[in-house]
Parts: sequence; C-alpha cells; structure tokens
Amino acid sequence: MTQPPETTRTDSARIACMGASDVAGTGLGHPRVWIQIDPAIGFADCGYCDRRFVLAGGVADHDSTERGA
Repeated sequence: MTQPPETTRTDSARIACMGASDVAGTGLGHPRVWIQIDPAIGFADCGYCDRRFVLAGGVADHDSTERGA
C-alpha cells in the first residue's frame, strides 16, 4: 500500500516547494517550483513530489472545519 501524499497547510496562496520533508537534507529534493493555489479549489499539488498544499481556512481545509473555525 502506498503512503498518501504529504499535506501542508499554508496561509499563502502562492508557495514554493523543493521536495517532501522526508527527503529534506539528503539532496534528494527537486528544483524549487512556485505553486499558486486557486481559492475556489483550496489546494494545489506539487508536480514533482505530490506534496499537497492546502490553503488554511479555505474550502479544502478540513482541519479548520473539524475544529469549528
């Protein structure tokens, strides 16, 4: 069974990704890419490492709705 992609909550709709944290520091990351999150969708995935970035408080931020935020 494969692991689900790493998910990172962010307050910014424009973020940079350089690789998943489980390979950070090993030199096995990927080139820095800038990712723009569409507020109507609420998340975006990195095309290199599949890390998912979720806009905090956005429509895809299930953590905030579970906490009643």
